[in-house]
This record gives sequence, C-alpha cells and structure tokens, in this order.
Amino acid sequence: MKMFRNRKYYMLDLVEFQRRMRRQFEGNINYRKLILILFLSAIIFLYIGPYIFSWLFGSTTKPIHLMSRCMDDRLTPFYSKALEFNAHIQHISDSIGHSTLPTNLRNIPYVGNGYFGIEIDKTAAFYVKYGRHLSQPINYQPIVNFRYLDSSDSSFDEPHGKQSIVVDYTNGVVNHFQCFGNEFFISSDFYAHRVVPHVFVQEVKLTNTRNKPFNVDVESFGPSTEWSSSKTKYIKLKQPSTEKLIEFSVTNGFFELPKNGEKLSVTIVSQRLPSKIALKTRGITKIDIIHVIYYSVKQKADDNESAAIATMTQIVQQNYFNLIENNDASNSSPSNKFQTQTRFKRQHTNVWKSLWESGFEISTSLADNVINGDQINATIYAVLSQVRSFESETGSSEQFRKEMVKSLAYAEGCYDAYHTLQAGNLWKDMSDIQEMNKVVNSWLLTLEKQGCHNLIKAGASGVLQAMVLSFGSFRFSNQHLELNIHPKYLHRDYFFRRLNYGNMTHINISIEVTEDNHAIMYVALDRSDGIYYACDAGCLDEPVPLSQDRKMFPVKLTEPLTAILYITQDKDHVLELKNAIHVKEVAEAPAHENHVILLHKHGHQLGGLPTFFWISIFVIIIVFHIFLCKLIIKEYCDSPDALRRYRYDKP
Repeated sequence: MKMFRNRKYYMLDLVEFQRRMRRQFEGNINYRKLILILFLSAIIFLYIGPYIFSWLFGSTTKPIHLMSRCMDDRLTPFYSKALEFNAHIQHISDSIGHSTLPTNLRNIPYVGNGYFGIEIDKTAAFYVKYGRHLSQPINYQPIVNFRYLDSSDSSFDEPHGKQSIVVDYTNGVVNHFQCFGNEFFISSDFYAHRVVPHVFVQEVKLTNTRNKPFNVDVESFGPSTEWSSSKTKYIKLKQPSTEKLIEFSVTNGFFELPKNGEKLSVTIVSQRLPSKIALKTRGITKIDIIHVIYYSVKQKADDNESAAIATMTQIVQQNYFNLIENNDASNSSPSNKFQTQTRFKRQHTNVWKSLWESGFEISTSLADNVINGDQINATIYAVLSQVRSFESETGSSEQFRKEMVKSLAYAEGCYDAYHTLQAGNLWKDMSDIQEMNKVVNSWLLTLEKQGCHNLIKAGASGVLQAMVLSFGSFRFSNQHLELNIHPKYLHRDYFFRRLNYGNMTHINISIEVTEDNHAIMYVALDRSDGIYYACDAGCLDEPVPLSQDRKMFPVKLTEPLTAILYITQDKDHVLELKNAIHVKEVAEAPAHENHVILLHKHGHQLGGLPTFFWISIFVIIIVFHIFLCKLIIKEYCDSPDALRRYRYDKP
C-alpha cells in the first residue's frame, strides 16, 4: 500500500508539472522566454549536434579520420619546426582536416644547389644556371610518382592518396607524404645534393603495415616532347663491386640560348625502374632514385656535337657508378648499408645546417602587410637554393676554396643602402617557378649593386651574410661595422645571428623594445680572434669592450642622421670616430607611439584584448538598453491612467 501511495503521489506530481509547462506555453510567448529557448537551443546544437551528426554519418567520416591520423603521424616531427618558421607545411588535399599553422605563405616546394633546381611537382622540369640564377629550363621531368589503382579496395579512393609536402629549410630537403588509408603510406625525400652538385636524389620509402601485399604503379616521364633535340638510349653496365648489370637511360641534347651562337649541351643519366613495385607484407620497401645531370655552354655553334655528347656521357656514367658505390652496400650487412646511405644524405644536410648558423629573427607582427619570419626564411631558402656552396663541393680545388674564403672575409662596402625589409619588390609570393626566379634575381641584383659583389663570389655563405647585413642596413666601412637603420623602424624585436666579422669572429646583435616603447641594443661576441669595441651613435661615450656576455647600448638619434652602432677591433679608430662623425646633437631616440606597438602586437590599436571582445561588449550594451527601454515601455503601458499620471507627470 505504501508503494502504491508513493507511486500515486508521483503520478500526481508529474501531471501537475505537465499542467504548469502547458500554461507556460499557452498564449503568446514573451521575449524573455523566447530568448531563453533560443539560447538553450544554441547550446544543444553547438555541443550535442556534432555528436549526433557523427553518429548519423559515421560511416562516411571514418576514412577521413584514418587519412588524418596517418598524415598527422607523418607531419608531427615538423610541427615544431613550422612554428619556428624553419619549415613550411603545405596540404595538397584540403579534406585531410589538419589545423592551419600561423602562416599564409603561397610558395612552391623547391630544391636546388646553385647548379640546378627543380620544383617538387610530378611534371616539373630541371632549371639550370644561366645568368645570375637558375633561369634556363631543361625539358626533362625527373620526378617519379607512385599510384595505387586497385579499385576493389574502397578505402583507397584516390590514386595518389592524401598528400602533404614539407619544405625543411634547415636541411634543404622537401618531404612528400602520401597516405592510402591508415595502413599504407609513402614518404619521399627530395634534395639537390650540396656536396655533389650534379646529383638529384629522390629517396622513397613505401610502408605496408597490413598482412596484404600491394602492387604500386610507378609513373615516370623523362624528356618531354618539347625537347626536340634530345636523344635517349638505354645501356646496361656492370657494377664493379657486385658484377650486377644495371640498366640506365642516357639523355643528350642541346638548347639554343638567347645569346648569339651559344648552345647549352645537357646530359642526364638515371637508373630505369620497373612499371610496378610489389610491397611486401608488414614491411618497408626503400628505393633511391638518383639523377645525374651535367651541362656546359658551347661558345661556337659549329662544334662537333657528337664528340661533345660522347665525352659528356662518359663523364656522367663514371660519376654515376661512383654514386652507386657510395650508396649501394648490398655486399655489406644491413646496418652498414643504412649507415652508408645516411652518410651521403648527411653530407648534404650538414652543409645546409652550417649555412643557417647565421641568420635573422624578428618578432611576429599581427599587422597587415608586414614581413614576418615565415616569409623571411622562405625567401632566404629560395635565394640560397640558387647559389652554390663552393667551399663544400667535392670538385673544388684547395686553391679555389681559399679564394672563396678570402672573398667571404672581404666585405668592404657591403651593404650600402636602405634596409631591405622595407623593399616590397623583394618580398613577393613565390607561387610559381617564374615568380620565384624573379624574386631570386631581384635579390642577387640588389646585393651586387649595393657593394656585396665580393660576398656573392663566395657562394651561398657570402650571399646569406649579405642578406642579413641588408636586413638591418649594416655596412662594413674602413675598419669598422656600422648599423645604419633609422630608429623609427625599431618598433619590433630584431636578432642578427652570427654576423661574420673576418674569418674568426662572429657577432650577435639584438634589438628589443622595452615596456616604455623604447628600443635598446645588445651586442655579444659569438666567438672572436681578438678584442673588439663598440660605441653607440656619435661615439661620444667611452668605447665598450665586447665579450660573450651581452652589452647594452641605448638607441640614439643624431642630427645630422648617422649610424646608431659602431663595432671595430681598433680602439684608436673608435676613439677617433667621434671627431670624424661631426654630429650637432645627440639624444636618446624617442619612444614609439603606443598605437604602433599595439598594432604589431595585437593586430589592432585597441590593446591586448582581441577585437571580438570589444564587439561583444558593444553588443551587450546595446542589448541591455533594448531591454531597459522595453521594461520602461511595458511599465508605462500596463499602468492605470491615474497611476501613470502619478508616476510620470511633472509636478
């Protein structure tokens, strides 16, 4: 009976609740109820809706999830580099669903070593040097593509899979990833070898984690139909170490150059590949695809073309076998083979890493149309990819290397112009190969005409030093290095890393904006072969000896305008500078306007809070006043006439 009574009371309470809810929705719904209902509906839609859609359409989103997980595993090692602007990640397929990194670059993936260069695209062709940069196209398409065309497997719905490309600036390597579901993926590394400049390498690793074998189609192109003078023959040569016959394709041909009577003779050798590759179950299949390219400019049109082709073919074949011997260790243990293969690649990456020891960093700005670290590093990489590293190449003689080092140490007169961060023509998007070549040519021309011709002769190391000098308008002038940038441009943090002062001395210079919006400088020696001194604008103060500890210098403004920093090894020279500069007035540079600092830090002039916050506050104020007006009108309209007169009539 007690249980029945409790159940009866429970039913009565439920009926009463239903009656109350029915009364609430009878008649017209007022604004408060309507807003409450809409608010609750929005919360339900935003937080519960995705789970409902995922449950209803889970079968269609599962393959995308597998693709995303596969690609995330491949890209994870590069995310930190991308955030530091030392790499650029490009998603070829937008359906992968990765988060967008803080960069809006639209640059092509590219590798080069100053001898040749190539965009990483399935139909891309070689470019070789003609003039200042790699401007002459060679109608030969060396990149090998891999496809999976088995339509019976529904999880692999695209022949090339989901793809992403990573341009690793510090290693000089472009990584291409293809995911076919979560169990089958391909990783390809492309690089134009820095030590052996005639070699283009495509290292491919095909990974199958299933118990099911796969046959992957191999797609290669070689010389295009536009290269009408090319001739390709196939030869089989015996590898000396293994007595194994290897089949090669040898392509020869000529190109007419713009100058009268000049021809470009080109020879390219590569190993032939089968049309299909069988992947073993639960294993990794590795393929090293090597192209060797040689070219030379013929000054006379009546040269013996057949003799030139024969000579070039012999040179290329000999070098190709040397590469095979250095990379193929089939007669060795697997561990020795792995070490030998990585050693060849490590030679290349070590040169790139040594180049990036010098560099430039700048604080990220959120203002519109500004230059940030991502675009700076991408542009440096593009320029260095079209300049040779003579001191690192195997074919360079000792005498030639000494001359390059001498050119690197002699930087007198470089850089003699405005700082290049303000030159818009030098910071354009490199969305295709023609645009990239224009940017590279503009940089090399600018540096050459602004007194950096000796550094350009030194190769990639000298070009990088010249570019870093140009970012701050540094100039080497008679026994000292001076910083000529105007103080009004120092509203962001700068860091000039390992400026080369001679052969044995490197200097680090940083510029920081303090909380009161003043810029200050710090100078330290990375390493040195002696004692160096520095003074700020006007050199009126006693010179400060430099060391590995940072020394602070104020940023001063002089009348007339002079350099804001001087560095030299000769103390007497720096003491005499104050009598040679002839300044009328020296004062601390004024603080930057607050709205300028806020614009760079936050992308707007409203302070540290985002724009959305201020819009929300504005909307809340408007809504509050609407409700206030509504309450006043309602109170006025619902009151009796006497009470209304009593409340609102004037006394």
